[in-house]
Amino acid sequence: MISNYDNMLSWVEAIKEKNNSSAAALTVIKDNEIVLEHYSGSHSNTESSLPVNDKSRFNVASARKSYLGLCIAFALYEGKIHSLDDYASEYFKDINPYILKDTTIRHLVTHTHGLDENSEGEIIREFNPGEKWAYRGINIKLITQLIHKIFGLSFPELLYQKVFLPMGMRETWWESKDSDELVKVIIDPNKSGEDTTGSTEDGMESNLFVSAREFALWGNLFLNKGEINGKQIVPKEVIELAISIHTPDRLAKEYPRNGMFWFVQDIPRELSELGERVSSGSFQILGITGPTLLVIPKYNVVVAKMYNKRYNYGNEDYLYYLKEFSNIVSDTYK
Repeated sequence: MISNYDNMLSWVEAIKEKNNSSAAALTVIKDNEIVLEHYSGSHSNTESSLPVNDKSRFNVASARKSYLGLCIAFALYEGKIHSLDDYASEYFKDINPYILKDTTIRHLVTHTHGLDENSEGEIIREFNPGEKWAYRGINIKLITQLIHKIFGLSFPELLYQKVFLPMGMRETWWESKDSDELVKVIIDPNKSGEDTTGSTEDGMESNLFVSAREFALWGNLFLNKGEINGKQIVPKEVIELAISIHTPDRLAKEYPRNGMFWFVQDIPRELSELGERVSSGSFQILGITGPTLLVIPKYNVVVAKMYNKRYNYGNEDYLYYLKEFSNIVSDTYK
């Protein structure tokens, strides 16, 4: 097992160097115990940068979708959304119904909606809903607005009340002010890392910062179907909604399958971010700055990996590297 962990650590460090990331962190939870914590590098690529440690908080970028997805699951569970097959036009009266067409909530949470925004911020249609899979930002904006509308508060506030406070999470939040524990994001390796805090804390911006440990604990909440230390923090049914596959059945087989934004493994798929050696029922979320949260229920394991470099791996190879990390983790426990 030690040598297998060495393989995982070696991979994490090699990719850190390959991508010009100044920081890396890795937390592994097995059978509800933290069995590995690894921190290396510094908060930025400047000489005065603080070293990475267990309090360092990384911008998790698109991995924030897993947090938003849980709110949709709550909305379904509480009847605030009747069904995933409700038409989006029922909730977004200010958007041209012709553009929305037959788009449903299901399409929005599984990246099969076919919508995008042009340079003027106008919603446009790329393809018919359910016809293809495409990773765009417009669905996140719409779902964020929807949660605020139906609950009367932002989704970060909703999560704080329902999840973060009862779990005692203090290193997970959408930050609008820079501070020492926040890791900078490197966009250009030849320039200093950048402050990626936002202007608001309402979830509309990509400014969620999380420590590697709390990122792993977030995954462990899903692994344990909402139970932490013998206490049911989130109803089991809510968690199951979040990590069940909701992708329309007729989507071509090469495309990924999604729960509430989570990538969920059923069978290996060509365009999935989960590797072919990862067992069915596993699920993962990731972000453009390098964070990956992988949950493998078969082995009762959660792995949280952090970097701080925007755009990783290169356009041609990125799927290989995303798949290979999950494969290496899976191999550790076979």
